[in-house]
Amino acid sequence: MFVTLLCLAASASDSLPFRLGEKLTFDVRYEFVKAGVATLEVKEITQCGSRSTCFRVVSEARSTMPFSLVFEVKDRVESFIHVDSLYTLRYVKTLKEGNYEAYETVDFDQVRHTATYPDGEVIEVPARVQDVLSSLYYIRAMDLEVGRSIFINNHADEKNYALEVNVLRIEEIKVPAGTYECYVLEPILRASGIFQHKGRLTVWISTDPSRIPVMMKSKILIGSINAVLTDTKID
Repeated sequence: MFVTLLCLAASASDSLPFRLGEKLTFDVRYEFVKAGVATLEVKEITQCGSRSTCFRVVSEARSTMPFSLVFEVKDRVESFIHVDSLYTLRYVKTLKEGNYEAYETVDFDQVRHTATYPDGEVIEVPARVQDVLSSLYYIRAMDLEVGRSIFINNHADEKNYALEVNVLRIEEIKVPAGTYECYVLEPILRASGIFQHKGRLTVWISTDPSRIPVMMKSKILIGSINAVLTDTKID
């Protein structure tokens, strides 16, 4: 079974910008102070349900000292992404941010167009819906063009959202991992909720075939938080 999964994933990932074993590491900065470390990793190939083969993508973020003394963060988010269609089939998040803790699992049925929660609640969702993490990998696999907008159906926290991603421009930026020519993207939600900011969320994705997320900047109520690429690894 494991060999079969690898063969299926290999054939599907030949045309994708990411692959099994990719791990990206970021410094997370609050204004000019290093606040933590985050990783994005294509962890494994696994079976979702009886027929679907998935990438299990894991995002982790942890605060570092001395920032942890003020506000400790231990977040882990997992997305199970169909290897061919790149839509989400399962989403798991475990958050610890200061005194706030949350755990959530959502199973998506892309045939019946439903999202099912552990308490049995079933919510109707749009076709080819994405979760927060799978959206990033879906965008990486798309043809990006300056001036063109991408529209994605998104689901989080028991709600459906219309996500528009504007491709603003191309610019070269230098980060600890190197110098990259990047598309500059601005995600905008057409409803309140996740990704809602008092300012702007901006994402830099490399223009090369790997389409690596190089930097993310998010305005918050007080100041801004930046995630800057420090290391790339592909097994």
